[in-house]
Amino acid sequence: MATVRPTDAVTAVARDGDLGGNAASLKATVDALARAGSAVAAVLVEGISDQIALETAATRRGRDLAAERVVIVPIGGAHAIGNVLTGLRPRGTGLRVAGLCDRREEEIFRRALDVLHAGAVRTRADMEQLGFHVCVDDLEQELIRALGAAQVEALFESHGDLRAFHAFQSQPAWRGREPEAQMWRFLRSSSRRNLRYARLLAEAAVDRNALPRPLDALLPAV
Repeated sequence: MATVRPTDAVTAVARDGDLGGNAASLKATVDALARAGSAVAAVLVEGISDQIALETAATRRGRDLAAERVVIVPIGGAHAIGNVLTGLRPRGTGLRVAGLCDRREEEIFRRALDVLHAGAVRTRADMEQLGFHVCVDDLEQELIRALGAAQVEALFESHGDLRAFHAFQSQPAWRGREPEAQMWRFLRSSSRRNLRYARLLAEAAVDRNALPRPLDALLPAV
């Protein structure tokens, strides 16, 4: 089986982005669910940037998820979690399922898991026992905090985005805000920039042994 590299995912999403964000997201979900049919483990994440960050972190740690038959599934938003979990269930008890969500979507994930496990998932600790981890507040913020503002700014400089970031900082709505908050909003202001830095931030975090706890705990579970 050919190795699916994070850069392949970035390229595909950038190309399909011409179809519109929803079309690209739907295609990524359909493609991942198709691969889940022959997988031994599926990791459910909310969106494409989460998929890219996880695939990047795994590759950077020397893992080949395709060869291991582990697939990262961007479900297209937290509200799809129940349907995706139900859809994966008939594939057999041999399929391991784990996941990652943002804090604001934690309750949606918890309720879906609670239904699947007959009322046994009441807390975040219960979710983690099942391999589902929560980012505070989201994955991009986790990565920015883990690296620190100085390192993220150095990444912006090395990839030609520092001038644009400084221009963003001067906007009245963001002037004087915490650098980490400015960086988060700068990344989120462009979908392609956000996807590109999902890879770059994850690479830097692994290289500096600073991978945020949700990712660091999730990867060994699959």
